[in-house]
Amino acid sequence: MTTPPRPDIDPNAARDLGFGTRVAGNSLLRLINKDGSFNVVRRGLGAGAALSPYHALISMTWRSFILLVLGVYFAINALFAAMYVACGPGALAGPPIYGVGHPLSDFLRAFFFSIETFGTIGYGHVSPLGLNANVLVTIESVITLFGVALTTGLVFARFSRPTARIAYSHNAIVAPYRDISGFMFRCANARNNQLLDVSVRVLFSRVEVKDGNRTRQFTVLPLEFERVTFFTLSWTVVHPITPDSPLFGMSFDDLVQMDAEFLVLLSGTDETFAQTVHSQTSYKHDEIIWGAKFKPIFVEAPKTGTIGMDLSRIHELEAAELPPMKTVS
Repeated sequence: MTTPPRPDIDPNAARDLGFGTRVAGNSLLRLINKDGSFNVVRRGLGAGAALSPYHALISMTWRSFILLVLGVYFAINALFAAMYVACGPGALAGPPIYGVGHPLSDFLRAFFFSIETFGTIGYGHVSPLGLNANVLVTIESVITLFGVALTTGLVFARFSRPTARIAYSHNAIVAPYRDISGFMFRCANARNNQLLDVSVRVLFSRVEVKDGNRTRQFTVLPLEFERVTFFTLSWTVVHPITPDSPLFGMSFDDLVQMDAEFLVLLSGTDETFAQTVHSQTSYKHDEIIWGAKFKPIFVEAPKTGTIGMDLSRIHELEAAELPPMKTVS
């Protein structure tokens, strides 16, 4: 006995990749940015859940992380310096920085004393006097313990977290492929480590209007090769545009009309960490060049005969004539 289909279930719901029919059909932006992030905003989670400081500190760039740590470090020391000064002129014993009477002398002496306390350096030329100053030293010492432990843990977590750094060509192309045409883009591992058993999926996303409703459809494009065992050099991912391809007979204007986007999902095993890493990007219709092909990227050392690649050429293109579209016989 078969169960009749429920009328309240959208038969295309299983093919929306998790974006949902509302987001996928009505979003005016690309679904996946070039850097792999998603154009989806989540609200109503509360300040703590939405902020997610740990994930933000782990995933931000190293430059942002270092600048943030330095900013917090100097801000804490400036705050304690102001509190030491507020304890009065006799709270800290030691020689002035600029001389007696300088408006910044007391603050700078307290600031550098705070840095010495925070770093457990203790040169000894400045020391706290009185109850208030010693209480502040105690509080700062406790904060130092937590601050150093937290920063050390974050640095270790950032170093130990495996990530993929994949270089994708700026543009995808529709180029000659054997005696037909093919949709192509080029990618390469931008790190010196090795990625093994790398697989890629390309999904063709476009907007279609059915019965007056605007819906986004997703189709997995069959590729020339969906998996490579060793990802040591560049990989030109090719979807042959055969009569069975959803791109067959389409032009650039058709892709613009459908707000087409090609979603690229790549995964592989990082040999260094023996863990799976992922990378994603996308190509919008205005990032696809018709009638072009990639220039050679491989280089060879004449003395050793070693073959390598020049990643600076990964985006270079040259004109190519597309073969006529073959019709189904």
